[in-house]
Amino acid sequence: WQILTEASLLKNVEVTSILSLNGGIIVTTLKNGIYSYANNQVVKIQTPTTQLIESQRIYSATVIDNTWIGIATTNAGAMIIDSKGELIQSLTKTEGIQNNNILNIFSDKQGNLWLGLNNGIDCIGFNNAIKHINPKYQDASAYATIIHQNKLYVGTSSGLFSVPLTEKNDLSFNRGTFSPIANTTGQVWNLSEVNGQLLLSHHEGAYIIKDDQAKVISNMTGFWNFQSITGIQNNTDGNSFNNRVVAGNYKGLAFFNQIGNQFELSNLLPDFTQSSRYVAVDDGTHIWVSHPFHGVYKVAKENESTEKVKIYTQSNGLPSTLNNHVFKVKNEILIATEKGVYGYNEAKDIFVINQFYQNLLGEQSLRYLKEDKEGNIWFIHEKQLGVIDMSSKTPRIIYIPELNNKLLSGFELVYPVDESNIFVAGESGLFNLNYKKYKKNDYELQVHIREVRITGDNTDSLLFGGYFSGINEKQAQNKNSRPEVARKWQLIHFEFSSALFGLQKNLEYSYRLNGLENNWSKWTNKTEKEYTSLPPGNYVFEIKVRDNLGEESEVDSFAFNVLPPWYRSTWAYGLYFAIFILIILLITKWQKGKFIIQQQKHNEEQEKLNYLKQLEIDKAEGMLTEIQNEKLQVEIDSKNSELINFTMHLVQKGELLTDLKSHMSKMTKLIDSPIAQEELKKMIKVINDADKMDKDWENFTSHFDKAHNSFTVNIKEKFPKLTANELKLCTFLRVNLTTKEIAQLMNISMRGVEISRYRLRKKLNLPTEMSLFDFLNEI
Repeated sequence: WQILTEASLLKNVEVTSILSLNGGIIVTTLKNGIYSYANNQVVKIQTPTTQLIESQRIYSATVIDNTWIGIATTNAGAMIIDSKGELIQSLTKTEGIQNNNILNIFSDKQGNLWLGLNNGIDCIGFNNAIKHINPKYQDASAYATIIHQNKLYVGTSSGLFSVPLTEKNDLSFNRGTFSPIANTTGQVWNLSEVNGQLLLSHHEGAYIIKDDQAKVISNMTGFWNFQSITGIQNNTDGNSFNNRVVAGNYKGLAFFNQIGNQFELSNLLPDFTQSSRYVAVDDGTHIWVSHPFHGVYKVAKENESTEKVKIYTQSNGLPSTLNNHVFKVKNEILIATEKGVYGYNEAKDIFVINQFYQNLLGEQSLRYLKEDKEGNIWFIHEKQLGVIDMSSKTPRIIYIPELNNKLLSGFELVYPVDESNIFVAGESGLFNLNYKKYKKNDYELQVHIREVRITGDNTDSLLFGGYFSGINEKQAQNKNSRPEVARKWQLIHFEFSSALFGLQKNLEYSYRLNGLENNWSKWTNKTEKEYTSLPPGNYVFEIKVRDNLGEESEVDSFAFNVLPPWYRSTWAYGLYFAIFILIILLITKWQKGKFIIQQQKHNEEQEKLNYLKQLEIDKAEGMLTEIQNEKLQVEIDSKNSELINFTMHLVQKGELLTDLKSHMSKMTKLIDSPIAQEELKKMIKVINDADKMDKDWENFTSHFDKAHNSFTVNIKEKFPKLTANELKLCTFLRVNLTTKEIAQLMNISMRGVEISRYRLRKKLNLPTEMSLFDFLNEI
């Protein structure tokens, strides 16, 4: 550090600020005023303003826009001065700040002034393109304004006021005090400059303003406006006058003649009593009047002394008979309606929609149209001020949202002086819009995510507080440090803003959540957004802001991850995989067991099938055996039949031989010849010997054994002691021959057969209850 100057002026002086201004240095002191330092010299700035400031003490100072100095005083509020100490503006409690004791003053990069008061903070949009003008601080509504002879006139509901103009650029910085105009107390409706003369439309009559006084030109009640009808004309008396003026009145149209600087009421339009608040003159031949409830009227000169009035309503092309307002814009008669702007088609004598305005404004309701010197067209839609800006190749719409709901509804007024001064009537005073500055947009649009909060289970938590690093450091999120949000937090809430003080109404926001949506949202003035029940994933919330001029900021973003629920976490997937493997093993085991069971069932079914097959085979074999048995039985029956035949043959043979023997024995007795008897005896002996031959028996036993499973062989083996006759008896009993038949075959008596049977039973050791036939049948 080194001493800047040893000037005696600053010795033992309490310095409150040191400012750099226009290459020099300004030093403010607490009690000793303001000094400038240049070329190693200190000079005290001496003006009436600095003397006043010095008497009030200076607590703080700041440079404004590198041109002016803002001074904070003890009891005089804030003073804005230039480098020479001249007063630019005084900000006191009268102008709206909370109190006049200002401890600190600061100018931000937007040019706003921040005042640190002894009890509070005030922010003043000092560099704002819109300023509020409140004549005499009456808060009266402004109905009319005009600049005439380097004075600004403002007509209010309390009268007419004027202030001399010293500022040539932005008139809102004009230094001066409004003064009332004499004889104007009451409701002012309009101010018109006609051929260099200022005419006042007042509730109580028509006036001309001269030398800060209002002089009556008509005592008729209620004048709305004045408009010149150009060209030298003659009145009904034949006297010439310089100009003819038409005035809208409560009860119709009034015509004035201007002779030099004097105005005389000529006449009223006959048979026309409509209140004529909206009046437009086209080329001097037609006067147009609109009434909000009755339609649009055209007044045309029919001859030198009479005018013809025609009314235009909905049947003449207008969208409605109500709410039509006539204006002259770009030398064209236009009607502002509830459904856009309509123009007059002279060829068809009807109103049609104006395509130019249709393309820009659509069919929105309009109440006011006004053209400025640059060709821009100002309009009012409901309580919103806008302008069709014609400064570029393509017209664009710019709205002025700062004035929304502040305009004088029903008595709208836009008075464009130049690009730096557009006066707009307000419900309280007047607004001056520096349109050139407004469009310049010398502020940097920025948007910031202020807060990210998560909520769930009736609790919430702050996820992000607005800063990724220190307050004065560059704010950028580390891509590798994304916060993770657990599934239990069902709601995520974003708050964002743009730190443009005084311009918040001009700003709109658009956002999107990458990972959930690809398209940007519609522009909105809301500064918060919520998302609920986001699915797991990686997200980036993006936000941008734009102003009413269409300029957009860079995108601010906040990245975060939403974790999956526990059942979709990594360890859960590992568990699912293990369970899956276990299920696969169980399914495999189950399938294997099922296969074994199926195999067992298959084997059982195969065994069953084999069993059934075996049964079928056995059945077939049984059937085959049965068939064979039947065949054998047939053979047996056949053999038995043969045996029976053979046996019968033997029986018949025996019977025959017996009969022969009997007859021959009788013949022996009857014949007396011994030779014959001897021969007969020989023949009887031969017959007896024939009976004893076994040849026929052998044949019989052979056939019998074949038919009866070797019966004779088997019985010989079991009972070897049986005699031949007993074997024969057994054979004959087996064939089931009768006793008589057996007796004949054995050549014995029937008694002998019974005896033989008895003896045979004994040899066979048969009990008495057993049948001999059944026993032999089983052998």
